[in-house]
Amino acid sequence: MEEFENGITCYRSALRIDPRHYNAWYGLGMIYLRQEKYDFAEHHFRTAFLINPRSSVLMCYLGMALHALKRNEEALEMLDQAILADAKNPLPIYQKANVLLSNERYNEALEELELLKEVAPRESSVYSLIGKIYKRLNMPERAMYHFGLALDLKPSTADVAIIKSAIEKLHVPDDIEDHL
Repeated sequence: MEEFENGITCYRSALRIDPRHYNAWYGLGMIYLRQEKYDFAEHHFRTAFLINPRSSVLMCYLGMALHALKRNEEALEMLDQAILADAKNPLPIYQKANVLLSNERYNEALEELELLKEVAPRESSVYSLIGKIYKRLNMPERAMYHFGLALDLKPSTADVAIIKSAIEKLHVPDDIEDHL
């Protein structure tokens, strides 16, 4: 918590010196995103984006804040802009798939993740998300296969726990799982 306060103080000092310092706006946005203060995050990312409208990173994080605010169509538009701005950046593609998943647009999400596998073939989170989609589509064998691939790619300890939890819940219906 104290680290966030120190960061906020530093970024605000930078903005007093130069109000067009988009990295300071971005930094504040990141702090608010981590604190789940999504309205503040969106404001700061949008301000940074207005200063530097060509940054795919700013577009992506603005899209993530919009998604957190349940403004999914705006989020998708921003993420599409980020993908167009830098097709080699895997983060906006992954985030777009997340938004599509939350909108229950599973086949579109799978299409994005197939593209992403070409850009980041050894990223376990891609396979984990594919597994999650196949679970939602009631295809447990495919889900298990992709969860297994995700584990084979040596994810972080935290991700291993998430994937193993998803495997344990593979045969639990989604409507029940949402209440667990």
